[in-house]
Amino acid sequence: MHYTILAAPIQDGAGRGGCHLAPAALRAAGLAATLKKLGHEVEDVGVIEPGPTAAVAHANHALKALPQIAAWIPAVTEAAYRAGAGREVLPIFLGGDHVISAGTLPGVARSAAERGRPLFVLWLDAHPDFHTLDTTESGHLHGVPLAYACGLPGFTGYFPRLDVKVEPTRVCAMGLRSVDPAERHALAKAGVLAYDMQAIAEHGVVPLLETFLARVAAENGMLHVSFDVDFLDPTIAPAAGTTVPGGVSKSEAYAIMDLLHESGSVTSFDLVEFNPLLDESGRTATLLIDLVARLIGRRSKTENFEAFDHDSQIEYCTLRQC
Repeated sequence: MHYTILAAPIQDGAGRGGCHLAPAALRAAGLAATLKKLGHEVEDVGVIEPGPTAAVAHANHALKALPQIAAWIPAVTEAAYRAGAGREVLPIFLGGDHVISAGTLPGVARSAAERGRPLFVLWLDAHPDFHTLDTTESGHLHGVPLAYACGLPGFTGYFPRLDVKVEPTRVCAMGLRSVDPAERHALAKAGVLAYDMQAIAEHGVVPLLETFLARVAAENGMLHVSFDVDFLDPTIAPAAGTTVPGGVSKSEAYAIMDLLHESGSVTSFDLVEFNPLLDESGRTATLLIDLVARLIGRRSKTENFEAFDHDSQIEYCTLRQC
């Protein structure tokens, strides 16, 4: 497998500065070198540049940086499409904030459609990012990319027209624990498979993911994985701008990456919302690179990890309670 690294240092969609530094920080921490040591071909093709901004107004006056985000999306979409996912190439897209997925998802969806294969999405995030431009109250547009890519209404005239939409029933969102009422309603209506931390505590992350991956395999699907740093518990990965207590443990994260590798289904990958300014001693960067290495096949010397006790010291915000 050939791995391509592309960066989109977007921070206009987030409420806290610093995540635009993530691609450079991950490069400096040895992302490409780690993948090469595992025997893979790795090509770092540099940084995606946004298009020109244009004046854009919206009735929701809470929206922040709408012209800037609207300029980024077509550039990222085209770069993601040209990255060639599914042709023995696995592109790794480095954010920036999660707005990058408003471009990567449409781009890889177009690639999948041209190959006659369905696109599945595994959304690993504390937040579903399923707001529209009308429903977001914070106005931070890193909260809308999945809704946009799935074709929810309200984006016409602001974001580019979608050539190919992501089918919501082929989306699995895992690790949710901060979900607004509007998002909860939209997720249910669209048919997104949504697992909060309560579901993971009750059923285990491996059985839930295995069931989803079986669907991907049964339909010969391509799988895009979008990994937000706040999917992880902040005690192990504090360098995220929107941390939420009660995330997955290191052993669970390793198990997910191992299972994804074994499935052979992953064809593209987002790594977003890492904020190097918050990364004490570089421990979040080190963990992220280790997780990416697990995704492509690295194993530790021992497979025996201590189980995480979901019943201790954590109060869950489930889809029913948020």
